[in-house]
Amino acid sequence: MIAQLQGKLVEKNLTDVIIDCGGVGYFVEISLHTYSNIPEGENVKVFTHHLVREDAHRLFGFVDKTEREIFRLLISVSGIGASTARTMLSSMEPDHIAHAIANGDAKTIQSVKGIGAKTAQRVIIDLRDKIIQVLDNPELTVVASNTGREEALSALETLGYLRKQAQKVVDKILSSQPDASVEQLIKEALKQL
Repeated sequence: MIAQLQGKLVEKNLTDVIIDCGGVGYFVEISLHTYSNIPEGENVKVFTHHLVREDAHRLFGFVDKTEREIFRLLISVSGIGASTARTMLSSMEPDHIAHAIANGDAKTIQSVKGIGAKTAQRVIIDLRDKIIQVLDNPELTVVASNTGREEALSALETLGYLRKQAQKVVDKILSSQPDASVEQLIKEALKQL
């Protein structure tokens, strides 16, 4: 199995990259999260998951091990294939998916194209304990439980900040101040952005 690739980025597209490793170009399927975090035209390192099927060999690449682990957990659920898992990771940040699963937030999981109510419930039931265990992150249950998180993110977006940047800052604030109000979140985020 191929666990990681390190080499020169030859081609970068929204759904895939080609990485030259010692003269061999590997075609690696990626999520939008990975796409936005891979630098162009440099040496890159991606963590991979090699999926072997009867009719195909597919190589999926991830910017970090956490994203790869979430992908592996998702494809272990009946009804979630590699393409659906990649769509989930393209639609939401990996941490956001983990928060939604850990907190039983079926609506967030259902917001991904192709995931219905039954599949969302199955993801939560199958992965709730595993996601906390694999990530070994007790903050998961704290961050997503704050109802003001989405309101704060919407307000920051309205003010012109990128959602990804705002999410990281707001989640960091919530990890240290889980009971912060929407106003406190916005004020603290503005200081850090």
